[in-house]
Amino acid sequence: MLKFTVETNGPKTPLVHYWETCVGSCHAYTALREDYREQLTKAHRDAGFKYVRFHGLLNDDMSVVVRNRNGELVYNFFNIDSIFDFLLSIGMKPFIELSYMPEALASTSATLFHYKGNKSKPKDYAEWDALIRKLTEHLVSRYGAEEVRSWFFEVWNEPNLRYFFEGTREDYFELYDHTARAIKSVDPCLSVGGPATAINAWIPEMIEFCEKNGTPLDFISTHHYPTDDYLWSNGFVGDNLIEDLESEKIDINKMRYYERGILTKMMKKARAEAGSYPLYYTEWNSSAMSPDHLHDKAYAAAFVTKTIIDNLGMAQAYSFWTFTDIFEEQGQLPGEFHGGFGLQTVHGIPKPTYRAFEALHQLGDKRIPVTDEQETVGMIASAAGNGEICIVAYNHNIPDGEIKGQHVEVVLQDKKASAAEITLIDDEHCNPAAVYEQMGSPDSLTPKQLDILHEASKVTPAALAVEVNDSSSCVRFYLPPHSVALIRIV
Repeated sequence: MLKFTVETNGPKTPLVHYWETCVGSCHAYTALREDYREQLTKAHRDAGFKYVRFHGLLNDDMSVVVRNRNGELVYNFFNIDSIFDFLLSIGMKPFIELSYMPEALASTSATLFHYKGNKSKPKDYAEWDALIRKLTEHLVSRYGAEEVRSWFFEVWNEPNLRYFFEGTREDYFELYDHTARAIKSVDPCLSVGGPATAINAWIPEMIEFCEKNGTPLDFISTHHYPTDDYLWSNGFVGDNLIEDLESEKIDINKMRYYERGILTKMMKKARAEAGSYPLYYTEWNSSAMSPDHLHDKAYAAAFVTKTIIDNLGMAQAYSFWTFTDIFEEQGQLPGEFHGGFGLQTVHGIPKPTYRAFEALHQLGDKRIPVTDEQETVGMIASAAGNGEICIVAYNHNIPDGEIKGQHVEVVLQDKKASAAEITLIDDEHCNPAAVYEQMGSPDSLTPKQLDILHEASKVTPAALAVEVNDSSSCVRFYLPPHSVALIRIV
C-alpha cells in the first residue's frame, strides 16, 4: 500500500488554476453553431475555462474581407462580432489567433485542412496592416478599450511547420512585426505575442528578433504534445518537418512512444528560454495523434491530471486542445468516439478527460503540502474555506510502461474528519466509449442510444470510510491503472 500524508496545517501556497485560463476549439466558423455554443457554455460552467482560442478567424468562411468588382477591399466583422458577443455573454473571452490569410490578401492559393485556410504571406503588407488596424479599431470601438485590453492577440499558428505557413522563420518574423505594430498603433496597451510554434520552437529567436528590432512582444506562446518527444529530442522542429515526414526521414512509428513526464521537461526548457516574458501554451493534449483512440479513454484523463499537477507554476496558461469533437480539420469524422481531440464528443457526451478537468476545477485556491509522487501515483491537495480538504489523485504511466492498480492510504494530519467521498474516473466509471463499443460503434446514434451514453459518462460519488486517530484522520482507497480520483473530506 502506498502511504501519503496531507499536512492540513502546513504552509498554504496559492494554487493558480492556470489550466483553466484558456481552452482550444476548431476553426472560428464552428463557433457560430448552436451545438458548439451549448457545449462551450457547459465546459465553462463545469471546468472553469475563461478564454477560448481557435484557428481561422480571418478565413474566407468568416467573410472578413473581400474585393468588390472595382478591386476595392470591403470589410465585414459581423461574424466575428457574433462570436465575441456570445463569448462575453457566457462570461468568457477570446484568445485571438490571427489566422489564416484572407484570399483577397493572399500571395498564393496554398491552403490547409478541409476548410481551406490559406497559409501564405500577404501579397501587400500595406493591405494586411490596414486589415489588422481596422479589425482592432472595430473591437476597441465595439467592446471598449478596457475590455479588449484583457484579451490576447496571437499571430498565426505553428509557423515553423510549412503545413501551416508557407514562409520561412524570417518571413514569420516580418509578419509578426507588421501585425504587432498595427495592433499597438490602435492601443499600445493591447497584448500581442507569438510565435505560436509547434514543439516549443523559436522562443529564443523570437525574443532576440523583437528586442533587436523594437518589435512589441508581450508574451511568448508555443505548443507541445507528448508525441513530439521523438521530434523534439532529434531536432525535427523546423521548416522541413512535413517534408521530412513525407520522405520518411522521420520514423512516424517512433512518435507513438515518449518519456514519462516529457511535457514537464519541455516546459521547463521553454520557461527558461522565455525569461521574464509570460508563457502561454496555446495547444496541448495527451497526443497529437490518436493511437488506439486514447483521447477517448481514461488513459488521457490520468495523463492530463499528472501533467497539470507537474507543471504548476511554470506557465500562465495551458490551453487544452480542444473542448469538443465538433472539429473539421479533416472534415467532421464519423462515429461518436473516433479518437478526436475534444473533451466532449460531437453530441456533447463528456469523455474521461472532461471529468478530469471537472475534478481539478473543484480544487480551491490554496494548495497544502502532500507527499510526493510514489511509483505511478501522485496527488494534489487543497483547502476550502469551509474546512473541506479536496484531493485529486492519479495513477498514470505511458502507454508502453508498466502499471498496476494501487491501494492508497492518505493520512490527514491535525484534522478529525467526519466524512469523505470518492469519485473515480477509470475503465469502470465515466467511460461512455466502452458502452459505445458494446453498441457496435455505430456511425449514427438514436436518441435512446445518446441517452445511454450520457448516463454512462456521469460521475458517481461513493462514500469512503474515515478512520480517526487522536488528532489525525485516515482514508484508504484503490486506484486502478490509468485512473483519476476526486476525494472530498470534511
